[in-house]
Amino acid sequence: MEICALTDTLILDEDGIYDPNDFNDRLLLGLKGTMSEAELHFLKARMRGGLLNKAKRGDLKSPLPIGFVYRDDDKVVLDPDLEVQESIRLFFRTFRRTGSARMTMKEFDRQGLRFPMRLGRGYHQGELAWVKLVHSRTLQMLHNPRYAGAFCYGKSQVRRTPGGPKSVKLPQEEWHVLIRDAHDAYISFEEYEDNQRILLANAHAQGPDRLSSPPREGSALLQGMVVCGVCGGRMTVRYHTRNGRAVPDYLCQRSGIEHGVRPCQAIPGSTLDAAISQLLLQTITPLALEVSLAVQNEIEERALELDKLHRQHMEHLRYEAELAKRRYMRVDPDNRLVAMELESDWNARLRDLDTAREEHERQCRTNLEAISEDQRSEIREIAADFPELWNNMNVPDRERKRILRLILEDVTLIKR
Repeated sequence: MEICALTDTLILDEDGIYDPNDFNDRLLLGLKGTMSEAELHFLKARMRGGLLNKAKRGDLKSPLPIGFVYRDDDKVVLDPDLEVQESIRLFFRTFRRTGSARMTMKEFDRQGLRFPMRLGRGYHQGELAWVKLVHSRTLQMLHNPRYAGAFCYGKSQVRRTPGGPKSVKLPQEEWHVLIRDAHDAYISFEEYEDNQRILLANAHAQGPDRLSSPPREGSALLQGMVVCGVCGGRMTVRYHTRNGRAVPDYLCQRSGIEHGVRPCQAIPGSTLDAAISQLLLQTITPLALEVSLAVQNEIEERALELDKLHRQHMEHLRYEAELAKRRYMRVDPDNRLVAMELESDWNARLRDLDTAREEHERQCRTNLEAISEDQRSEIREIAADFPELWNNMNVPDRERKRILRLILEDVTLIKR
C-alpha cells in the first residue's frame, strides 16, 4: 500500500476503487486487510481442528515406514512380501541380541544381508529396493512406534528461533495422539519402550547425571557402572601400565576438574575387578546346564532365520529373472535395440541370482559348521566350566562386560 501511495496507484477490488493517499481509503483498506487476515486464521484453525480430530480417531493417513502398506479400505496391514516381513523381524531380533544400533548394522553387513526400502521419488517411485542398512536408518526404525502397532501424531513441534523455524522432538507424554494396538505390529509396545531405554543408555551426551554407559573396549569390568559413595557422581576409568599390561583405576574427578581440587576418591581397579569376577562366577556356575541349552537353541534359531531370509531373497531374484526373460521373449527379434537392452537386463538378473545362490551356499556351510556335533560338545564343556571361559584371554573385554550387566546394574564404591 505504501508503494502504491508513492506512485499514485489506485487499488481496485469488487467493492470499489481506493486511493492509498486518502486517509479514509487507507483506513478502509487497513480494516479489510485485518479482517482478511483474521478470516485466514479461522480457516487454518478449523482445518487444524479437523486434522486433529481425524488423528485422534486414528484415521489420518500418513506415509508408512517400510514393512507396512495401506489396504483398499485404508487400513494399515503388514507388507504382503514375506521377505520384507522376515527382514524387519530379524532386524528387531538382532537389536535385542546385540543391544546396539551400530552393532545391528554391522551384523547385517557381516551376514551380507540387504534391507528393504521404498523409493520415494523418481521414475521408480514406490518400488521396492534392497540396499545396505545404514546407521541413521537403523535409529529411525528403532524410534518409530509404528513397528509396535501404535498410531501417533505430533511427535515434534516447529518453533520459531532467531535462525528460523526449528523442529523440536517432544517427549512421549506430550505427543498429541498415541493409540496403542492400532494395527498389526512387528514387536510389542513393551519391547519398543525397552528399546528406547537401551538407546538412551547407549547415548554419549545425556548429561553428567547418566549413571551407565554401554560396554566398550578396555579391561575395566565396571566401566560406566560405578557410582561414587561419597558425592553420588559417576566415576570414570583411567588406565596405567603395570608389567606391560593396562590396569584400571576408578576415579571420581568431576568436581575436581570443575573446581580445581583433588579427586573425591580413587580406587584401584585390579582388586575390585577380581572381587566382582568371583561374585559373577559364584552366581553363574549353578546355571551352567541352562546356559548350555540356551546357547545351543540360539545358534540353531539364528541359523534357521538366516537360511529362511536367504531363501526368500533367492525366490525374489528368481521371480525378477523370470520376468526379465518373459519381457525378452515377447520382443520383436528384428527390433535389435530394444532386444539388446532386454537381454542385458535378463543377464544382469541371472547374475544377481547366481551371486545370491553362491552366498546362500556359503552361509549354509557356515551354519553347518556352527551347529555341528563338535560345536555342541564344545558349548557343553564351556558351560560346564564357566570359570575357564571367563578367564580365557581370547574372550573380548566387551563380552565380559555384557555378561556382567546381566546381574549388575550399578556399583557404589566407598574407599575405606
